[in-house]
Amino acid sequence: MTSATLFVRPPSPRLAEGELTHLERVPVDADLAREQWEAYVERYRSRGWDVRELPAADDHPDGVFVEDTVAVFDDLAVLTRPGATSRRGEVESMGPAVEAAGLHVAAIEAPATLEGGDVLKVGRTAYVGRSSRTSPDGVAQLRALVEPRGWTVVEVPVTKVLHLKSAVTALPDGTVIGYEPLVDAPELFDAFLPVPEPEGTAVVVLDEQTVLMSASAPRTAALLRERGLEVVTTPVTEFEKLEGCVTCLSVRVR
Repeated sequence: MTSATLFVRPPSPRLAEGELTHLERVPVDADLAREQWEAYVERYRSRGWDVRELPAADDHPDGVFVEDTVAVFDDLAVLTRPGATSRRGEVESMGPAVEAAGLHVAAIEAPATLEGGDVLKVGRTAYVGRSSRTSPDGVAQLRALVEPRGWTVVEVPVTKVLHLKSAVTALPDGTVIGYEPLVDAPELFDAFLPVPEPEGTAVVVLDEQTVLMSASAPRTAALLRERGLEVVTTPVTEFEKLEGCVTCLSVRVR
């Protein structure tokens, strides 16, 4: 496995039928979504990431949001059990993919639920959102799997957005960023930086000086550049309509 591997799945033609929890349904352009997904993947490929494409799952409208199916801790891949029953079939193809990448595999067991979008790793701390998709038992099972491996699990309430990482993500230095009206408990994080746009909450760390984020948040991009970061933007409007963002469109293994 290379030092940076990206797992992705192409969007389903039925993307517009995806689950919604906090947003009103609006029209989604499936063709534009495919263009945006290809541009998103190219951002990584152009920086040397090893891109591994999962089999298409056209019967799963939310299948493109692969981050929800697995949470990776060092060499351990924890297969999730999505809280949305319509999404549980998406997990099946993730197991062979992470095994082929050389990872050990464990799984969240029924009746617990956990989705990867609720897992934010900062250093050796895993903040886990207690959301409508992740149950207390799911958090407990994850804690039992990863704390013996040197991780600390901190449960975080999530009531205003779909997943924890719909509200907050982390910069390379560990600072957690979020749009404050959507963050339940910013005081739980060691360092919290409010951003001016809800679309600016999600960043993917590409390296210690570079983050990837939505093109829909120019003021947040400017704020992060002022902090000395290189900011790479990509349009993800069609996925944002479905409570998606730059983090949930991939699984990153470093």
